[in-house]
Amino acid sequence: MNHILLVDDLSDALAMLQDAIHAAFGPVACTSARSVREALQVIDTGTPFNLALIDLALGDGSGLELIARLAQRQPDCAVVVASIHDDDDHLFQALQAGAQGYLLKDHPTGWLAEQLRGIAQGQPPLSPAIARRLLRHFQAPALVHAQPPELAAPAATDLSGREREVLGLLAQGVRIADIGVALGISRHTVGDHVKNIYRKLNITSRAEAALQARQLGLI
Repeated sequence: MNHILLVDDLSDALAMLQDAIHAAFGPVACTSARSVREALQVIDTGTPFNLALIDLALGDGSGLELIARLAQRQPDCAVVVASIHDDDDHLFQALQAGAQGYLLKDHPTGWLAEQLRGIAQGQPPLSPAIARRLLRHFQAPALVHAQPPELAAPAATDLSGREREVLGLLAQGVRIADIGVALGISRHTVGDHVKNIYRKLNITSRAEAALQARQLGLI
């Protein structure tokens, strides 16, 4: 690996990804971008990258645009999603756009580094939860698509299970750092969850979060 692109809008997440890169490949050159716009500017300079780690939920758009641009401009670049989202929509849209791997950011840095090292041997980096989701999708598509409407997930919100856990604790006044300790995830991952909860529920404060949590039966 000679040059790696990292795209995430949170400083802690960028630092964590850079630590994983250095643990996997040593002191390689890394270029960081914190928005779709900034990343597109970097890509459009023509700077060649061996690997790109891209978050999907960025402040000014979707990382899917960056994946597609890299797949078109730099087909030899291994593009890997680094996200907190483990749902089918994000996963399959990313793969369709050209992603060659999908890692969840709540894994320890050492584990992420091990997955990244496997790229050199042609092993696609996949979090276990993502690999299981892929297997379930292709092993039993009829069961997934034939689910009766009354058994389908509620359409009132598209919060993930982890986001619902975070929302419940957030609504009880638990601090971000303490939520991370309680759930066994890093503080920056909690921050990612909170950002997405606020965006999905169209709220801007803990008071609104508490109200939504009550309506959802989380507290």
